[in-house]
Amino acid sequence: MYLSSIIRTFAVEKLLSMAKLGSLMKDTAIYGLSSIIGRFLNYLLVPLYTHYMPRESGDYGVSTNIYAYTALLLVLLTFGMETTLFRFANDTPLSNSSREGEYWPDTVFTTAFATIGTLTALFLALLFGFITPIADSLGYGQHHEYLLMMGVVVAMDALQAIPFSFLRFQKRAIRFASLKLLFIFLNIGLNLLYFVVLGKTSVFYVFFINLLCTGFISLCFVPELFKIHWHFDGSLLRRMLSYSWPILILGIAGILNQVADKIIFPLVYPDAAEANVQLGIYGSCVKIAMIMAMITQAFRYAYEPIVFAKAKDADSKEYYAAAMKYFLIFTLLAFLGVVGYMPVLQYIIGAGYREGLGVVPIVMAAEIMMGVYFNLSFWYKLIDKTIYGAVFSLIGCAVLIAVNVLLIPHYGYWACAWGGVAGYGTAMVLSYIVGQLKNPINYPMKDIILYVVLTAVLFAAMEYVTTIAPVWAQLIVNTLLIILFLAYIIRKDLPLSGLPVVGKYFRH
Repeated sequence: MYLSSIIRTFAVEKLLSMAKLGSLMKDTAIYGLSSIIGRFLNYLLVPLYTHYMPRESGDYGVSTNIYAYTALLLVLLTFGMETTLFRFANDTPLSNSSREGEYWPDTVFTTAFATIGTLTALFLALLFGFITPIADSLGYGQHHEYLLMMGVVVAMDALQAIPFSFLRFQKRAIRFASLKLLFIFLNIGLNLLYFVVLGKTSVFYVFFINLLCTGFISLCFVPELFKIHWHFDGSLLRRMLSYSWPILILGIAGILNQVADKIIFPLVYPDAAEANVQLGIYGSCVKIAMIMAMITQAFRYAYEPIVFAKAKDADSKEYYAAAMKYFLIFTLLAFLGVVGYMPVLQYIIGAGYREGLGVVPIVMAAEIMMGVYFNLSFWYKLIDKTIYGAVFSLIGCAVLIAVNVLLIPHYGYWACAWGGVAGYGTAMVLSYIVGQLKNPINYPMKDIILYVVLTAVLFAAMEYVTTIAPVWAQLIVNTLLIILFLAYIIRKDLPLSGLPVVGKYFRH
C-alpha cells in the first residue's frame, strides 16, 4: 500500500509538472505566433524601405540609429517595472485586509503605472524644452521632427508596457497577441499606402506612421484601464523601486548590448559621410538575424510569469533546467534554418544592402547567448539579488562597447557583430559560474554541449557547400543537414510517440 501510494503521488506530481510545461509551451506558441507573424510581416517592410530608401541616401541608417536610441529610452522609462510587476503581483499584501488582498494585483498595477506615467511626463517636458541642443548633439539639427515624433512614440510605448505586462500576468495571451498583431497590420498597411501608393521616399514617414499606430494601440487600452481598481500604495512603491532599480541597470546594460553598436557606429566611423550608409547595410542585414530575438522574446513572455509562480514548487529547479535545454535546442534549430536557407532569405533586403550578409550567423550566435543568459538570470531574480544581474550585464556591456569603439574604425560593422558575441558571452559565462555557486541548478551540460557541437559541425558543412555548389544544390544539401539535426532531436529528446494527437501512430 505504501509503495502504491508513493507511485500514485509520483505519477500525480509528474502529470502536474508536465501540465505546467505544457502551459509554458501553449503560451509560448501564442506569444511566439504573434511574434513570428509580426516579425515576418515586418520583414516585408525591409525590402520596401531598402527599395524606396536607396543605400546612398543613408536614410535607412538614420532609421537604424534613431530606433537604437528609442530602444534605450524605453528601458529607462519603464524602469524595470515589467518584471517588478510580476514579482509583487504574485506576492501577498502586508495588510490582512480582505479587500486589499482581493485587489492586490490592481494595487501593484496602479503603483507601477503611476510611476511610469510620471517618468514619461518628465521625459517629454525635457525633450520638448531642450529639443534644439539635443538634436544638434545627435546630428539631427535639421530634423527636430524626427526626434519629437519618436520621443512621443517611446513615451506611449513605456506607458503601454505596464498594461501589456498585466495581460501576461493574467495569462491573457490571446488579448496580448491580438493587440500586438493589430499594431503590426496597421503599421504595414500605412507603410504600403505611403511608400507604394503615394510614392513617399523619406524616413520621415517611417517615424510618422509609427506615431499614428502607437497612438491607436494606446487608445485600445482605455477599456482595460476602466476595469482596474485604482489604489496607489507609497510603501509598496518603495519596495518596488528597491527591487526594480537593479533591474533597470540590468536592462540598460542589456539593451546597450543590443543597440550600442548602432549608437556608437556614426560617432567613431572614420568617414562621417559614409557612416549612415554602412550602418544601413548592417541594420538591414541584422533584420534577418532577429529571428533569434523573436524566439527569445516569445519564450520570455510565456516563461517569466510562470517562473515566479512556480518558485516555491519542489521541482522548480528541474523545470528550469529542462526549459533551458529545450530553449537551446529550438534556437539552434532556428540558427541552422536561417543559415541553410540564406540563399532565399537574402532577398528580404534590397540588392544594394546584401554585401553585409556575412554578419548574420555571428549576430544570431550572439542572440542565442543572450537567450541563454536570460534563462540563467532567474537564480538571482528569485532570491531578490538582482544586483548580480546588473553587475554581469554592465561587465558584458563594457566588453561590447570596448570592442566597438576600438575596432569599428578598422573593421566597420564586422566589429559590431563580434562585439555582441563578446558582450553576451561574457555576461552568460559570469552568470553561470556565480549562479552555480549561489543557487545551483543541475543543467544538462553534457546534452547541451553535444547539441552545440553538432550545430557547429553542420554549420561548417553548410558554409563549405556555399563555396562549391550552385544555389539549388546548396538548398538540397542544407535541407538534408537540417533533417539530420531534427532526427537527432527526435531520437534523443522528443520522440514522436510523445506528441499529442498523432503520437499514438508512432508508438510501435
